[in-house]
Amino acid sequence: MTTFGCQMNAHDSERIKGMLEELGLGEAAGDDEADVLVFNTCTIREKPDTKLAAYLGDAAARKRERPDIVIAVGGCFAEAQRERLFTLYPQVDVAFGPGTIAHLGEWLGAGGLGVERSEFGTGGERRFAARLPMHRERVFQAWVQISMGCNSVCSYCIVPAVRGREVSRRPGEILAEVGALAAQGVREFTLLGQNVNSYGRDLGAGFAQLLRAVDAIDGVERIRFTSPHPKDFRRDVIEAMAECAAVCEHAHLPLQSGSTRVLKAMRRTYSRDRFVKLAAEMRAAIPDLALTTDIIVGFPGETEADFRETLEAVEEVGFDGAFTFVYSPRAGTEAAAMAEQIPDDVKRDRMERLVDVVQRTAAARNLARVGLVEEVLVEGPSRTEPTLLRGRTRRNTTANFSGDAAPGDLVDVAIERATSTTLGGSEVAVAVA
Repeated sequence: MTTFGCQMNAHDSERIKGMLEELGLGEAAGDDEADVLVFNTCTIREKPDTKLAAYLGDAAARKRERPDIVIAVGGCFAEAQRERLFTLYPQVDVAFGPGTIAHLGEWLGAGGLGVERSEFGTGGERRFAARLPMHRERVFQAWVQISMGCNSVCSYCIVPAVRGREVSRRPGEILAEVGALAAQGVREFTLLGQNVNSYGRDLGAGFAQLLRAVDAIDGVERIRFTSPHPKDFRRDVIEAMAECAAVCEHAHLPLQSGSTRVLKAMRRTYSRDRFVKLAAEMRAAIPDLALTTDIIVGFPGETEADFRETLEAVEEVGFDGAFTFVYSPRAGTEAAAMAEQIPDDVKRDRMERLVDVVQRTAAARNLARVGLVEEVLVEGPSRTEPTLLRGRTRRNTTANFSGDAAPGDLVDVAIERATSTTLGGSEVAVAVA
């Protein structure tokens, strides 16, 4: 199983694994041992498409050696290329979109082998992947899908075209899933949707109500959510974040650009001033709040003055971290047909300058945590230093620290050092009476 892209894809891949295991398949240790190769794809930018082509080239070579291998491609790229996927990649046997994951199991069958080439399901109702069996990567953390699809019309984004209009899961179904997972020992839950804070409007419900209901479930110790849209971040959600003990002090709030003119061209429906005021309002209500963001560099028509406004906005808000992207045209989007596409060398220059500012800002905010004690959920050994443990603070910052805790433990860590992306320290010993 190879997964590209966002947290929703990570969730979907866990469901795909669970579904295939229910069919009697086990996860292979590597490609050489696999009878079925599944690629869960992303197409929001060009880079994942390029990586997928390389992976599928390798899969084709394996299939030439072992013709019985089944190659399945799902996710957003598969949906976007549904009319020509099998022409582009004749080695692919099965294709499915984000709303038709269940078809993969139906097409493969219990044995998992010998399928005839299968097209997308047509005319059928989209199904929540959350209703499928689950194979969780960590027993103490869980993704919980609360909606699928998106009603926004951002001019650069292909997600609404491939994932469809927004549909919310019923609150009772979500709360039943959370309750069952909490009873199994899950401590941290991440609520997922393309735009989580517009959740429930098709049901007469609301995201703030959902946060409070999940917070009230026994055993729920941490609640995260991603991704919200600034235009829908309402006062009742901020109040729920401030008042619910389990909701973590972190919000991922995509800025995309600091130029109001560019934001209008992006169809983001908020201005720079409105975004900055929202960030200030959230920090006033939740004093220890960490804010991370997404920023696109080189959107069509972006001038040097527009770009400088983005740098100024990053400084003004003081983000704790940012995912930065060079604008990548996506076929079928409004922005791809816009005049004034920015040259690649200009994009690269602006990206380097933006990263410098983001790292400096994030480093300063992390440095301010030195001397504090942070609660950390242990995830396992450090990726860079095996003698240390790794986990995440409530503010969603990675912490590498010395200690003897086990994965899934919640421990206090004294913060002794910081970089732009991580904290370092030592586990605080629990006093024995």
